[in-house]
Amino acid sequence: MTEKTALIQPDRGQDAIPVHLVNKDGFDDWAKTLSGPQRAALKAQGFSGKGYQTAIVPDSDAAGAGWFAVGGVANPDELSSWCMARLAEKLPAGTYRRAGAEPGPALFGWQTAQYRFTRYREDKDAEGPRILLTGDVAQIDEAIAEAEAAWLVRDMVNTPAEDMGPEAIEAEVVRIAKAFDAEVNVTRGDALESGYPMVHAVGRAAARAHAPRLIELEWGPKDAPRVAIVGKGVTFDSGGLDVKSSAGMLLMKKDMGGSAHALALAKLVMERGLKVRLHLVIPAVENAISGNAFRPGDVLASRKGLTVEITNTDAEGRLILGDALTRASEEAPELILDFATLTGAARVALGPDLPALFTRRDATSDDLVSAGRGHDDAVWRLPLEETYRDMLKSDIADIANSASGGFAGATTAALFLDRFVADDIEWAHFDTFAWRPSAKPGRPKGGAALGLRAAWHMLKARYGR
Repeated sequence: MTEKTALIQPDRGQDAIPVHLVNKDGFDDWAKTLSGPQRAALKAQGFSGKGYQTAIVPDSDAAGAGWFAVGGVANPDELSSWCMARLAEKLPAGTYRRAGAEPGPALFGWQTAQYRFTRYREDKDAEGPRILLTGDVAQIDEAIAEAEAAWLVRDMVNTPAEDMGPEAIEAEVVRIAKAFDAEVNVTRGDALESGYPMVHAVGRAAARAHAPRLIELEWGPKDAPRVAIVGKGVTFDSGGLDVKSSAGMLLMKKDMGGSAHALALAKLVMERGLKVRLHLVIPAVENAISGNAFRPGDVLASRKGLTVEITNTDAEGRLILGDALTRASEEAPELILDFATLTGAARVALGPDLPALFTRRDATSDDLVSAGRGHDDAVWRLPLEETYRDMLKSDIADIANSASGGFAGATTAALFLDRFVADDIEWAHFDTFAWRPSAKPGRPKGGAALGLRAAWHMLKARYGR
């Protein structure tokens, strides 16, 4: 893959190709400043200033002279993360500078547009890096860190389950922990049975090579405010004995997307030095089918002491999160954030691009929604509706793991999780898709970080230096 840190660099007056950003309303006036051949070049390329259009224009009438680039945007004065992403995808390899202004938030999309997943196949069409210069040097480290976090999510989610099983997630956590001198503790296999019984039950049917585990990372001053980040790590979901269809299984390598988001967010917290005591908790399992798989109708114990009747083995993510959220709550953090590819109901309601957000407190939701809007990572709040708790009633246990009837599936899943978070803790739950079914500028098809920047900028606003 392209070296991310090479894609944006400080502007020290080095040679660079100018990039002009114009919109449709201002295009005619801007075009009047150009020569006839330059206007003809734009016309030949069908450029009119519409969003994401790109064009290359000769610098002068002289044959063999240089050239500049033009990109269409909605508003040249208020750029988004994606305003220059199409240019980063389409322009030849080289060094570029925005003409007359700084790229600002477009630094992020310039980098993410050049992401390639090349673990299994060489990208023979790649021309080389497109480098963007910026005079706002203070933004560079932050922009690189955010892009690297998004790339980490993409890499992990795009990797097939055989190479991104529970042991591979553990290895990623250990690798990142070493870079920041963080502590890692892992509970594996049958050792989970007494302390994390739901994690054990869901993961016990997998082959020994993909044995379940509960991965914890701690970092930061012990007297700092404690923040927990929890991520669902179902590395492949067959559905268990309530087996999915073949079509339903096809993308289930992405069911560990919550763990990828959680780890990427933890990396940002450590790399940017937030003043917190960080506690990352990832339950990592494969929901497989074998003779010892947990069954519909079973009643599972949980770390919290609640008993759970299994009404659907394909509602396994909330089970492992229940034990993980209980573990996070035991350390009395002032905030818990969890990420999970939890329900199809959230996608039916909001589509692939919008993570469903659930919070106990309005202020928590307001902070996250605002951070998402401000950084092109929108999230949408859905209700933790108290009257729907009855849908999770069980005749023989404290709670059922899945509501019958199919109504409000994302909400009932969040209500299940709510039972495992201590009552006095501020908590937010992201039901994210972690996948992009079709490409957009700066956002290729495949694994996707959705909700990551919203959470990061909310934490940065609270705990940044």
